[in-house]
Amino acid sequence: MSRVVRFRRFACILLSVAGMCVACAGAWAAQPAPLGQEDLLWLRRSGFGIDSTTLARYRDLGRERYLDALLAGADDTLPPAVARYLAALPALSTSPEALFKDFVQRRRALQTQPAGDAHAAAKRALLRDGRRLLGQAQQAVMLHAVYGANPLKEQMVWFWLNHFSVYGLKGRVRLFAADYAEHVIRPHALGKFRDLVMATLESPAMLEFLDNAKNARGHVNENYARELMELHTLGVDAGYTQQDVEALARILTGVGIAPPGLLRHTGAPLPPGAVREGLFYFDPRRHEGGDKRLLGQTIHGGGFDEVEKAVDLLVRQPACARFVSRKLAEYFVADQPPPALVEAMARTFQRSDGDIAQVLRTMLTDPAFTDARMHKFTDPVRFVTASMRLALDGQPVSNAAPLVNWMKQMGEAPFGRITPDGWPLDGASWSSSGQLAKRFDIAAIIGSGRHRLFEPAQDDADEAPPAGGTVGRPARAVPPTLDTPLFRQTLAPWLSAATREALAKARNAQEWNTYLLASPDFNTL
Repeated sequence: MSRVVRFRRFACILLSVAGMCVACAGAWAAQPAPLGQEDLLWLRRSGFGIDSTTLARYRDLGRERYLDALLAGADDTLPPAVARYLAALPALSTSPEALFKDFVQRRRALQTQPAGDAHAAAKRALLRDGRRLLGQAQQAVMLHAVYGANPLKEQMVWFWLNHFSVYGLKGRVRLFAADYAEHVIRPHALGKFRDLVMATLESPAMLEFLDNAKNARGHVNENYARELMELHTLGVDAGYTQQDVEALARILTGVGIAPPGLLRHTGAPLPPGAVREGLFYFDPRRHEGGDKRLLGQTIHGGGFDEVEKAVDLLVRQPACARFVSRKLAEYFVADQPPPALVEAMARTFQRSDGDIAQVLRTMLTDPAFTDARMHKFTDPVRFVTASMRLALDGQPVSNAAPLVNWMKQMGEAPFGRITPDGWPLDGASWSSSGQLAKRFDIAAIIGSGRHRLFEPAQDDADEAPPAGGTVGRPARAVPPTLDTPLFRQTLAPWLSAATREALAKARNAQEWNTYLLASPDFNTL
């Protein structure tokens, strides 16, 4: 790009701030006025970045009606090409039961197969196919985040996937990861918190990850019970005791995954008191009877009703309302959210019986939500999705693998957190020098067009991504145009002087894109 062209471009940006861009007047005459700073902050915090569709809908409805539409949560629309891409992935198009049956059969065949090359090949194939399913689940999460019609709901799907985190490479979780995101988390992302807890409790992914599939009478496993209280509902400082953990673990005995024999004989009668839904199975023969004392209350011995009563007790604790509200405010608003905001959200949580949409409305309509003095450094997923929404602006990709590879390189891959506490919510965890250097690298890849987003997807389940984040090198690289009407109507008027200065020094479109995506203005909400 010549110096003359660069000068003209930045002259337009600067003059537009003062409303005096005479040279660009003809082109801008048809463009709506830029968003106000508060509107921009509200849209960026409530969504996964801004694209033209989001902006147009916000302008058309106004904030109040737009918020109503977001909280209604019914619109999971994706661009047709993206929907077709996802529909073709076996991880999403095959039921968890079918995936589990296939896995069990292949593993059983391995156990009877003599050692040798054929056995080793079959074992590698089983592992490879599991990794492939997990990779497809990760791609699905990222594509929904980038293209979902309801960016608030997509943020909540991500938030709950992190809150109820499962590690994809543990045991058989990889078989169930896609189902976990799409059919466990997504339907309840804006619903009742109690229903969300029950859905995760009954999901094979959670039961496998936190070992409750092994929790049985005489062999009590406390792992899930402890995390259900500490990480999912009450928080670590809620005052419960080891006795409460033990009692909850005993209540959860018998809650597990349907055994292979039951899957082979789907019409076989279940024992009295058994509960089965898909792969979820409560086996009363593995359940420990007798009364249990939990949080000062008696849960009378019964069957699966003990579990439902225990969850009701947990989610109605004031500590649960405060714990969940604070995490939401920390994620959306600031690392140290205003206590008054958290208390207001907690009151809504209790008053509405844990209605997530109502709690979000309290947060999204509070003046603190658009307080520019609040600062939130974006985590990698917000950086990638906001970059993609700006760069692609709805244009569908044909290969989502680079999105997942970028998330892996920045250390926040979907289903990639080994421990059950989920990825950190604070900005400090994502703003170290190493993190910033990697983010700049990813910004450069996006800004240069050196990626395979528009090339045919390939099966890279056995290949580790190179430093550039993709397998192989793209056939050609065309830098995207980020200096668009969308950019001018949203970010451009509110860039800091430092960012403007950096952009003015860019020698070409690739550098301009990179400087913008790596700038503090783009990475701080």
